[in-house]
Amino acid sequence: MTTTVAGKKILFGLCGSIAAYKSAGWVRELSKAEAQVTVIMTDAASRFVSSLTLSALSGQRVYTHMFEADAGEEMSHISLAADCDLIVVSPASAHTIARLAHGMADDLLSTVILAATARVLIFPAMNSKMYCHPATQANCAKLREYGYQVIEPGEGLLACGDEGIGKLVDWQVGRETILSALTQQDLSNKSVLITAGPTWESLDPVRHLSNRSTGRMGYALARTARRRGAEVTLVSGPTSLEPPPGIEVIRVESAAQMYEAVMDRYEQADIVVKSAAVSDYRPAKHLQQKIKKSAEKITMQMVPNPDILLEMGKRKKRKKKPLLVGFAAESRNHLAEGKRKLKNKNLDMIVINDIKGCQTGFGSDTNQITLVDKSGQTEKLPLLSKEECADIIWDRSLSLLG
Repeated sequence: MTTTVAGKKILFGLCGSIAAYKSAGWVRELSKAEAQVTVIMTDAASRFVSSLTLSALSGQRVYTHMFEADAGEEMSHISLAADCDLIVVSPASAHTIARLAHGMADDLLSTVILAATARVLIFPAMNSKMYCHPATQANCAKLREYGYQVIEPGEGLLACGDEGIGKLVDWQVGRETILSALTQQDLSNKSVLITAGPTWESLDPVRHLSNRSTGRMGYALARTARRRGAEVTLVSGPTSLEPPPGIEVIRVESAAQMYEAVMDRYEQADIVVKSAAVSDYRPAKHLQQKIKKSAEKITMQMVPNPDILLEMGKRKKRKKKPLLVGFAAESRNHLAEGKRKLKNKNLDMIVINDIKGCQTGFGSDTNQITLVDKSGQTEKLPLLSKEECADIIWDRSLSLLG
């Protein structure tokens, strides 16, 4: 299963708010991702952004009025309501939220939503006092009772000059909410623990030992698991990546810190995926002062770091939970090394990837992986995006859970 908007029909409602220009960007991003986006604008929305702009961004006709249907489309509100996979209202004004909460059908957007059976996402954007008013809060609660998903707005400096709650959420939050709404929730009621990124082993106050891992694969696993309904904990080494919304993030630096974070939490998880590239060794001694360039050679004693997967595998022998998935980033003898790691560390599945390929190494957006489970079943996948790889890993993990 893939988490994507490609091919999905999304009905996008815009209301009167200064944040309408941001939602125009959402329409563009969804269209670029190959969703079929049909826009309905309220009369107030047209004061902030033009229908021509939205038509150009979506590549589709934009609807603005109840009675503008062409010949043969007199029941357009019914056909629009029936022919969509998801309804997104962004930005949702206090006025539109109130009308939807009370079942009013006096414009095209409210009429379509009243006639629709598709899931509805509401993204409020307004002044803080308007949003916090008891009437607006009661209306949002009523919409949730109807089964609509009302997303809490962000906080910050508002267009009116006030500071507080009421900002339209960032596109990253909007995108993940939309993708989750369009994705089968087959990981709901599942807790997953993911490790990602490199570790840093300190040499002195300036330098550290690390590796080339960027954390992209682990973060892709976290995003896709969250979209599929999982409760996600991400133990992340140092990366420049923005964590997905809606997950617990534990930030660590060293292998020892990652070990402690994982061991404190792994027994509560249904699935553990260790995609982090943990340093095998660390300096035996951390120097308190910067190493000076005073000699041609420096000799430094190294000691092994704790093996997180090995320790979890040992403890798993006494229990059935959690399902353990490891990664083997190899430069040679890929399959043999992966199978050895699978057996020696008592894993349920190993994900093997070639780190030497220009499209499969650290920092790339794509990967080519081979999956091997404890029964010996092997599946070599073609070159895919890391999110596509992540979805397949979750598919296989669910099949192993039974």
